[in-house]
Formats: sequence, C-alpha cells, structure tokens
Amino acid sequence: MIVSVAELKEQLNLSDDLGTSDDALIGRTIAAAQGLLERQLGYSIEATYPDVVPPPLHQAVCLVACHWYENREATLVGVSGQGLPLGVDDIVREYREYSFG
Repeated sequence: MIVSVAELKEQLNLSDDLGTSDDALIGRTIAAAQGLLERQLGYSIEATYPDVVPPPLHQAVCLVACHWYENREATLVGVSGQGLPLGVDDIVREYREYSFG
C-alpha cells in the first residue's frame, strides 16, 4: 500500500490515545481505496512508481480512504448524496493511462 496506517490516522486527525483499535479497519480501507484508484487508472501504482509515488496519487488514496472511514454505511439519512471527495476525479484523469472516446 502506498499509504500507511499511521499516515491515514494523521490525515484523519486521530489521536494516539485511540491506540490500535481501528488499525485493521484503516488498513482494509486503505487497500480498498488504492484498489479503486488503480482500477480507474488502469495500472498498479506501486508497479508504475516503484521509487517515488507522485504526491497527488498518494493524496487521492488518502481522500478516498478517509471518506470511506468516516462514512462507513452504504447510505446516509438526512444528508444529500455526494460523490468521491473533491479532486479525486481530477487526479485520476491526469494520471490514467487510457482514455474514452
């Protein structure tokens, strides 16, 4: 994974007081977010960028993983629907290796 559990906890502003109780969940969420982005990009991020992952791709994984961690249910009651976090689609568009049309 290109984002560590510690990095995502920092992004989520989770304090160290929580310990490791959510580490497994956070790890699964990171893996799922990275998997989603890799399917949208059309390649494995780690294989394409083995030395240094571009910061926008790192941030895109963080954005999706944080969104999924904070919104764990399939639906939200009393809230308007929303797509992926702002900027993720723009990042994917700039880094993908295929196009439509």
